[in-house]
Amino acid sequence: MGLSEIDRNLLERCIQRKPRAWEDFVDRFMGLILHVISHTAQARSVRLTPEDRDDLCGEVFVNIVQSDYALLRHFRGQSSMATYLTVVARRIVVKKLLQQRTIARLGNGSAGQEAPEVAESQVSAEQRLSNAEEVQRLMEGLNTTEAEIVRQYHLQGHTYQEISTAVGVPENSIGPILSRARTKMREAGAQAEG
Repeated sequence: MGLSEIDRNLLERCIQRKPRAWEDFVDRFMGLILHVISHTAQARSVRLTPEDRDDLCGEVFVNIVQSDYALLRHFRGQSSMATYLTVVARRIVVKKLLQQRTIARLGNGSAGQEAPEVAESQVSAEQRLSNAEEVQRLMEGLNTTEAEIVRQYHLQGHTYQEISTAVGVPENSIGPILSRARTKMREAGAQAEG
């Protein structure tokens, strides 16, 4: 199904910054975005608080308006607006959830336990930058394959199958490699603190 006339008009109004266009856009697609957030979190076994859900929804809409509606300007109209926004929202949500999970896992002392999710609102921009720099520093202690697998899984959100194809490692080896890499990164982090 292609772009409907209603969505085409709404898209043009947003890009041209017509009065009430953005409010109409949010009203029309808020439910879809919230559904994508809930479904994506559930698929990744992440429990979200209402505040987390609101933060992720805000993050999606902020990404849509950034750079003068760049995401909307790049939409070619070859699918419905709902389909396009579903893909866009899922990518944004997965990226944010993986960033939060990476931060939580690196701070967790035991390899077998899943760390509680960190609310994005609790992590300041300075802390996020510091954590991203720390992750990069800790990844320097990994061999090339381990570092690439960690990068693709935790920072880019790729599946084991996608990583296997990209890196040339059997799919059933990805999990153990990730586990060993996390252990190395935790040990390097503990040594840096000690």
